[in-house]
Order: sequence, then C-alpha cells, then structure tokens
Amino acid sequence: MLAAGSLLALSLPASPVHAATTGAVQSYLVVYKAGASSAGAAAQVEGAGGALVVNYQQIGVAVARSDRSDFAANLQSSSDVDSVVATAQGAARLRDQEPDANANDASSTAADPAAGALAPLQWDMTQIHAFEAHAITGGSRSVIVGDIDTGADPSHPDLAPNIDASNSVGCVGGAPNPTVAGWRDDNGHGTHTAGTIAASGNLTGVAPNVRLAIIKAGDSQGFFFPEAVVCAFMWAGTHHVNVTNNSYFADPFYFNCKNDPAQFAIWKAEDRAIRFAMQNGTTVVAAEGNFSDDLAHPTQDTQSPDNTTPVTRPVTNACVVVPVEIPGVIGVTADGNLRLKSFYSNYGDSVTQVTAPGGDSVLQRTAAAPNGRVLSTFPSYPVTIVCIRSVIVGTAHYCYLQGTSMASPHVAGVAALIESLGITSPGAVQARVNNTADNQSCPSAADQQALYGAFPSVNNGAPQVCTGGTGYNSWYGHGQVNALAAVS
Repeated sequence: MLAAGSLLALSLPASPVHAATTGAVQSYLVVYKAGASSAGAAAQVEGAGGALVVNYQQIGVAVARSDRSDFAANLQSSSDVDSVVATAQGAARLRDQEPDANANDASSTAADPAAGALAPLQWDMTQIHAFEAHAITGGSRSVIVGDIDTGADPSHPDLAPNIDASNSVGCVGGAPNPTVAGWRDDNGHGTHTAGTIAASGNLTGVAPNVRLAIIKAGDSQGFFFPEAVVCAFMWAGTHHVNVTNNSYFADPFYFNCKNDPAQFAIWKAEDRAIRFAMQNGTTVVAAEGNFSDDLAHPTQDTQSPDNTTPVTRPVTNACVVVPVEIPGVIGVTADGNLRLKSFYSNYGDSVTQVTAPGGDSVLQRTAAAPNGRVLSTFPSYPVTIVCIRSVIVGTAHYCYLQGTSMASPHVAGVAALIESLGITSPGAVQARVNNTADNQSCPSAADQQALYGAFPSVNNGAPQVCTGGTGYNSWYGHGQVNALAAVS
C-alpha cells in the first residue's frame, strides 16, 4: 500500500534529459547483479527518469514506472544493475478459461439439477479419494494455501469461511494491495481453482479445513505480468504460505528463451522470487498447459507473444516455461474420468511429477462425468469468463471447466493435507506426493495413435507420444495423485 501510494506521489524528474522523448507510462523490472544490493533503487530509478513502485531487496529486484524513452538505458548504466526490461510484452494469457478448451464441444448451456450437496457431481474428488481422505484429515487451520490466480469471489458461501483476508493480496501492478478490492476476482478463473483447493459447503475441496490466501496476479483478461508474479511469490515467501497453486504461465512468451536479453531478465526475476518462496518453506505446484506439447522436447512456438501479434519462432530446451520448469516445482498434467491423459494436456519427461483430474470433454465423457469437465465454485457476479455449463444452488454459482488449471489445484490441495500432518519441507512434501501417487502406464502405441492422433501439438504439429514405464513416464509422472494414500 505504501509503495503504491508513493508511486502516486512521485513525479518524474524536473530536469528531463533533452534527448529523451516521452510517451505512455510503462512498467519495468530492474534486476540487480548477483550479490548487489538494491537498497538505493529509489534514488537510482528517480535519477534515471522514473518512479519506484516497489523494491524487493531480498532478491535484488525492483519494479519501476516511467514514460521516458531513455529510462532503461539510463538505469542500465548503473554498475550494480544487471538488466532493466519493460514488462508490457511480458505476460501470458490464460488459455483454459474457455469451458470447452480447444473448442471441441459445441453444446450450449445445460445446467445440472442440484438441490443440496454437490458431492455426486464431483467425480474428480472421488477419483483421487479425497472424500475418503477427509475421514483422516480435511486439513489444518494452521496451513495456508496461496492460490496465485485472478483472485476469488470473497462472498461465495463455499469459500468465504476459509479465505484468510489478512494473508490475501492483490499483486496486479507489482506492489502488494491487501484490500479486498485488490484481490477480488474479475475474471472467474481464480474462484474456480480456489474451490477445488478448499471449498467447504455445497461443494467440497480437497482440503476443506485449510485457510486460503487469495493472491491475485492475473488481471480481468487473464494476463499475468511479470511484476505481478514476482510480487505474488514474494508475498507467499514473507507470509508463511505453505503451498501455492499456479494455474498459468508467467513469461513474455509461452516458452521463455534465455538467449533473448529481455526474456532472460524476466526469467531471472521470476526465478529469484520463486526460489525465495521455496527457500522460505513454500511448496509450489504448477499446471503444465493445454497445447498437447512435449515440454521436454520443444521445437517451435507459434502463439507468442499472446497479447500482441504472435510470431512463429524456433525454440529449444534452452527455452523454459515458468513456473512449471523451475527446479523444485511440482508439475501437473491433466487426466479425465477414464484416467487417461486429457486430449489437450501438455506433458514432458522430468517436467511432470503427477497427474490429476483436469477434465476431458472429448475422449472421457462418462456416466459420472457426462460433460467431462470439473465442477467448482464461480462468482455470482459478471466476470470475463462466461460459464456455458453451470450449476446454481440458491445464490451460489458453480461452473464446469477443463484444463491443466483444474488439475493443478487438486495437487495443491493434497500438498496442503500433507502439510497438515506436520510434513512441511517442500522437498518432503513433493516426495510424499510422488511416492503415494497411483502409478499409471503409458497407453499402447496403437491406443496413443487412435485416441490422440487427432490432437497433435498446437505449436509444432508433432504427435503426442508417451515415454517411460509404469513407475514414471512423461504423461503421468509418478501417477495420479492420491489424497487418501498421502495422508494414510
């Protein structure tokens, strides 16, 4: 709040450099060299022609704003500054907010009847044995799960009892805003993921007794700008957040290539923030994405930058997806009610830790999952996402969605149950998630072709291929997460 207020109070230098031009105000990440202190950031930023938004001294990263064309060059000349990069192109948009990811289901609105508890519609919770796990523990009130997403509906009756307002925050813009207005969901995606983690009411989350810290890093359009992602992890690391769920991508491009100076600078800032959170005891869980891509063997990116005009470019293993490819992060693929990989889910050897229900409206419609998707909480007021398959109980709204975004919060919830047992080291939590998962084998080569041949990689057209054995493979990792086994 103070940092945001100071931004309003500061003005640009009274003595402009005459060779510079001015234009629209832009946000910048200022990354200091390893070992250098950012304590003098305010004076340096102002001297270069900008205004400091916030200084994260713990990791040597500051957020600034300026309308000057020479701002980055001026600040870059400081001997202790590693890089200065504008973040306007540094966002990745949510790609699974559409109820029918990849547009393979043209059905219109069809509400399912519900007159009370929605447990019969929660095939996903049954599949990972969440309801059985609750006989042992539904989670501890001492455990805080931070849902880094687009916010949450603070008035939803299934979420309100578990939302910890004192540890919730808005990070859009890069500086923490702890007011309810700062973290209220205006997109819809965050309310859905929050419900899967810890709803308690008509709908039951994986860990219905833990506290939810709502950490809003995505805006109404589903863009996650780098300064917001840095803010989110710094908040988690300084507010005793035990687990974070991350159902988004955070970099300038879908794949973030280190041979590009701007991309490398943003990767470095986000990497420092994520590692800071993990070093302070935060377990980080992340979705892998919905483009049928093998993240371990990328060759081409056709969809970035996704907030302007995409430009096809070659990519290699020197290009990574953040946060899922940061070491120590639990990477999650999606499966459906037949326990097969969802048709859209990314995958990758070493990237994937486990799989979890994300829904599949094409290959895996069943009696238990007639539309294939995952049901969870949704705002009762208008938001960006239009829910085409909904359930309404009284004034409470629920929506069916699908995507790896829906899979990741299941694993975050299981991690929270594990933390509730007193296992709090991120490494130990990840080991227990992996070791208690239900192993799943790759489908046969013939089945892979028959089921997934129509869904090649969105980016390079390569067929989806599962590699590895029953104990570990590129589609399912160590297997489907099992809440009951994790707490038994």
